[in-house]
Amino acid sequence: MWRGLVRTVVILGGLGAATGWVLTQATPLDDTALAGIDADPANGETVFTAAGCASCHAAPDAEGEAKLVLAGGQRFASDFGTFIAPNVSPHPEAGIGGWTLAEFASAVTRGVSPEGQHYYPAFPYAAYLHMTEQDVADLWAYWQTLPQDATPSEPHEVGFPFNIRRAVGVWKQLYMTDDWVMASAETDQIARGRYLVEALAHCGECHTPRDALGGLDRDAWLAGAPNPSGRGTIPSLTPDDLTWGSTEIAYYLETGFTPDFDSAGGHMVAVIANFTKLPASDREAVAAYLKALP
Repeated sequence: MWRGLVRTVVILGGLGAATGWVLTQATPLDDTALAGIDADPANGETVFTAAGCASCHAAPDAEGEAKLVLAGGQRFASDFGTFIAPNVSPHPEAGIGGWTLAEFASAVTRGVSPEGQHYYPAFPYAAYLHMTEQDVADLWAYWQTLPQDATPSEPHEVGFPFNIRRAVGVWKQLYMTDDWVMASAETDQIARGRYLVEALAHCGECHTPRDALGGLDRDAWLAGAPNPSGRGTIPSLTPDDLTWGSTEIAYYLETGFTPDFDSAGGHMVAVIANFTKLPASDREAVAAYLKALP
């Protein structure tokens, strides 16, 4: 009897381990993904700006045109360790210049490296999952026009057990979804705002609280969250708390000035710098989306 029980436990344990191994594997896109798309680097520049790529991957304290040199090195502290932005310039060895479009798309929308490893979700691929294939292809086309840089990437400062990359597969199973938070957009303008807020600009990554595993609490979408730096809180953007009108929201995204004559600070300065470069219609779309939240 005991021998049979032990055998059953071993078999079940083995099946559980095998299932876990399969569920947590990194699954890249097929090599032919996005093949045949006629890419537009001009639109890719707009996507690059809206997605804030340079805000994270430019060297610390880079200014002006130097922000287009994606040498990495910025540090992002979290409860799980400190993540250091890698070099993602088109350099063929130090950066990502040797990648294919499919490998780039796998990284951006699935969080999977060309080597088949999971990226940590400090890289907001859970938001970029919503990007259109056209925008991904356009972004990659624009990426080829950026300067190369040979600065080596630094390793993340993440201790056990968070340094087990395979465990990120569990995180993805729990939190990655292609469902929109705002399931239905009533107008084309709100739909564009949803695309900017929930996908490209990944506003929820900062403005939404997280649970113990670092997943976004979608039931408290944009309701504010502790600042990862440990200093203060990131404000709520829900209509109950953000009482600005649509025009005031759009003006803030353009200038950084609030209706109370205050100005943006912290990481929001970089966000404003990006939104300033976008068409006025995009800022108005974000405002329309925020006002349409329940």
